[in-house]
Amino acid sequence: MTNTDINDKTQTIKEELDTLLEHSDELVKRIEDDVRAHSKEEAKHIVLPMIPMRHMNVFPGVSLTFEVARKRSRAAVHAAMNSDEQRMFLVSQRSLSVEWPRDDDIFHVGTQVRIREMIQLPGREVLRVRVDGLERARLISRESAVKDDEWDQATIQLMPSSTEKGVDPLQIEAGRRELLRSFQLYAATSGRLSMDAIMTLNALDNPAEQTDIIASNLNLSFEEQQSLLETPDILKRQSMLITFLEREIVISEYENELSEKVKAEVDKSQKEYYLREQMKVIRRELGDEQDTQEEVERYLEKLKNTPVPEDYREKLEKEIKRLTNYPVSFPEAANLRTYLDTVFDLPWGEMSEETGDIKKVRQQLDADHYGLQDVKERILEYMAVRELHHTQTDEPFKAPILCFVGPPGVGKTSIAQSIAQSINRRFVRMSLGGIKDEAEIRGHRRTYIGAIPGRIIAAIQQAKTDNPLILLDEIDKLGNDFRGDPASALLEVLDPEQNYNFRDHYLEVPYDLSHVMFITTANTTDTIPRALLDRMEVIELSGYTEEEKYHIAKLHLLPKQIGLNALQSNQLTVSKRALMDVIRLYTKEAGVRQLERELSKLCRRGVLRLKEKDEDKQSVTMRNLDDFLGKPKYRYDVIDKEDPVGVVTGLAWTAVGGDTLSIEVGVSSGSGKVELTGSLGDVMKESAKVSLAYIRSREDVHTEHPEFPEKMDIHVHVPEGAVPKDGPSAGVTLATAIYSALMQKPVHHDLAMTGELTIRGRVLPIGGIKEKIIAAHRAGVKRVLIPEENKRDIEDIPESVLKDLDVITVTKAEEVLNYAIV
Repeated sequence: MTNTDINDKTQTIKEELDTLLEHSDELVKRIEDDVRAHSKEEAKHIVLPMIPMRHMNVFPGVSLTFEVARKRSRAAVHAAMNSDEQRMFLVSQRSLSVEWPRDDDIFHVGTQVRIREMIQLPGREVLRVRVDGLERARLISRESAVKDDEWDQATIQLMPSSTEKGVDPLQIEAGRRELLRSFQLYAATSGRLSMDAIMTLNALDNPAEQTDIIASNLNLSFEEQQSLLETPDILKRQSMLITFLEREIVISEYENELSEKVKAEVDKSQKEYYLREQMKVIRRELGDEQDTQEEVERYLEKLKNTPVPEDYREKLEKEIKRLTNYPVSFPEAANLRTYLDTVFDLPWGEMSEETGDIKKVRQQLDADHYGLQDVKERILEYMAVRELHHTQTDEPFKAPILCFVGPPGVGKTSIAQSIAQSINRRFVRMSLGGIKDEAEIRGHRRTYIGAIPGRIIAAIQQAKTDNPLILLDEIDKLGNDFRGDPASALLEVLDPEQNYNFRDHYLEVPYDLSHVMFITTANTTDTIPRALLDRMEVIELSGYTEEEKYHIAKLHLLPKQIGLNALQSNQLTVSKRALMDVIRLYTKEAGVRQLERELSKLCRRGVLRLKEKDEDKQSVTMRNLDDFLGKPKYRYDVIDKEDPVGVVTGLAWTAVGGDTLSIEVGVSSGSGKVELTGSLGDVMKESAKVSLAYIRSREDVHTEHPEFPEKMDIHVHVPEGAVPKDGPSAGVTLATAIYSALMQKPVHHDLAMTGELTIRGRVLPIGGIKEKIIAAHRAGVKRVLIPEENKRDIEDIPESVLKDLDVITVTKAEEVLNYAIV
């Protein structure tokens, strides 16, 4: 029972007891009257015939039937029956082996009972006696019988139920209710008690009688029964019984669970046996009973026609002949058949014929995907080299192992599938995200129950050729734990010098993977182990530009969604400006997944409007776009129209593309304190300190402000404080903003910049140039300053962007300030 359950029960009891406060005086008076009545009777010493019971107790208020065989005990029964009240004293003896116990062999607390019925069993010197328990009693003295036909007399003192002085009667009432709840739960769990017994207890309001009746209905040991009998205190008896009930409830739950399991297993076994017998009869009647020898011959014939390595042919032959040692239904025989079927289901040298027409492949790739020129060119290079290789030598040509790295939604998986279709290779996708078990790659050894081959062999089995294109998706999300490191297992798979002899733990036969074209995908290379990354040719897939997204939406996504939503191409038209607004105002991503979802919503809303307005056509324009997609979800920064002081436009790279970043600097009189705000990371904070150090080294700053920096405070803030920002590429931007604020000189509003800065004023190269310049173009920037060493990245930028921008390369901070300051 949890602490929460205990607290809930306590609260319930408190609420119920509050309702009893009005009747508490009546309850106290009744208990006091009972105690006084019993105390008068308690003071008396009563002499009654006594029977020592063999590990059997009778509780007050409970009826019990038992047989009496010992001569002295029978005499005691007759003596009691001849008395007026027909009472006697029952007490248990300590040992079962003692024929007639002495004083030390019996307990000193028993029960005063009244005989309700006595029957002489025919043909036997045995009495069957039914008694009603009246009261607990303590043995004061015992007068043992001298002759066998005499009986023992016991002098007893009654032990009425009582409570300690000062105990609140409401506490006893609470115990009574809790005990009743526990007993009802026990009755429901065990199913051993009748409804009559439960209803009797519900109607009983005497806590002493309740404890004795519940004790008689529990499966307690003799020692536990005796301890309850020797306890006159009601509160203590309630506590003991609640403890016993909790134990019995747990035991009953375990018994029920075990019984259900046994019953399910028995039913399953009987069903399987019955079905097997039926199958045997059916096969026998049809003359189709399995012949193990024929099965062995069939496997041997497959082995003869399968080009497995010669060194392992003998091993497989032994495995096949082992089938003759097992009965058909033997589990080991079934495992062996599964293994042999797996071996012979592999293609073993079967190849699909690849397309040799490079022009056709280029057309197919261009039709399926817009952009991604690096990927397409690499595939065409492979095809050209392969064709030339086949004309010069008969040696097998090893397929490349490529790794497409880029943000989500840029088409890494879909371009791999398109490559497979264009070169006529079977395509199999394997998701590696979250895999932590090395056996997922290499398979499980056959010694384990339920062993299966690894995913690589399973993919070959699925492709049914030895030269499929296998996509290992999300390779950067591999994990590892105590079961092994799957990344290490992939080292052999992705190494052209080793994978011609790949050994799967389940297969135990080398398999040639050198004809397989492996393509892997990842969002980042940071989490890929160096040794594994070294085996792959990495191709970066950066985010799409707005122009590329427009063409992808127009040529692929919008026609696809129009078809999926049961529209005709002429029923829904979207203008170019509306489509560009969908891209700019409703999505913020490097890929096109969110764009496809928004276009799907637009088509669904178009269908709804067609039906509601009973129209034949819907046109989406920039003006009514809100009616289809709702209010815009995002906004892009647009540059200021005036030349500000202390504010410079920087450029940032994010996982969903580039973005502009305004950096604001304020200068005031103070004590030389520097404040950095805007959720800046450690690297960006260091970059701000480096920029400040460079500005301090400039002579014109000290000439203008001799008190700088000791008597001037500088506050650097990057807006959108809830968004974390980090990286060194804002160095030149920070320095320019600080210089502008100190010298009170404005900065060109149509200029943006990026680059890492050193203390000596050198501008170092950074990454993400393409995305950053595209973001600058989108914000209306006219000139962009980038490091000189990033000049080679300009060729990756679309012409549609470069024609509206003046990209300037710089090597020193002095050049940056000359271009930036008005």
